[in-house]
Amino acid sequence: MISLRLSDDRGRARFSWLDSKHSFSFGNYYDPAHMGFSKLRVINDDTVKPGAGFGTHGHRDMEIISLVLEGCIEHRDSEGNIETLPPGEFQLMSAGQGVTHSEYNASKVDRLRFLQIWIEPNERGGKPGYQQKSFGQKPGLTTIATPNGKANTLKIRQNCYLHQLILDPDTAFELCVNKGRKVYVHIFVGSMQINDHHLDAGDGAKISDIQTISFSNGASSKASALVFDLP
Repeated sequence: MISLRLSDDRGRARFSWLDSKHSFSFGNYYDPAHMGFSKLRVINDDTVKPGAGFGTHGHRDMEIISLVLEGCIEHRDSEGNIETLPPGEFQLMSAGQGVTHSEYNASKVDRLRFLQIWIEPNERGGKPGYQQKSFGQKPGLTTIATPNGKANTLKIRQNCYLHQLILDPDTAFELCVNKGRKVYVHIFVGSMQINDHHLDAGDGAKISDIQTISFSNGASSKASALVFDLP
């Protein structure tokens, strides 16, 4: 079964400094039909004005992933991490027993656009953790996060896997899914065909009870997606 979550149907929050699109219920946006998918709780597509950002605030018991699409994030947290996150790099912050952090647009001129993703952990409490890494732009499927952190992936506190899928024009990829697993796909560049469904940038797909997923890109430019393999 494939259920589409189209970009134009997402929730939206607009402020003087922020334009945020919500794939799932978040903040003042509430839709009981879109409360998350398996352990995936949040995908926010945030555009932040130059010099603005999210002031210091707290989290606990959540795996928080950020992927910058445009601009750079200036990150500071209560564990002493002071980092800059450029386009294409992945950040994974395990909130654990509690952490405070801030996220700002590092530029005074250019806008910042990034995806903020929350995944519910399979353990509560514990020491907060911070990981950041670039996985490049190699075509095909690149594994970003795994439960054990093997093969230089980010280690996530949940039985889930995050992949980056990049398809060059006129290419295809087939993903085999273990029985009982669920998959969520979020397109963030270009467009893809997923089995019999066409998805554009910003669109998502909830996939369950399907063991083979076919991806193809028939356009003249590359397409990129995040693929979540979930319990």
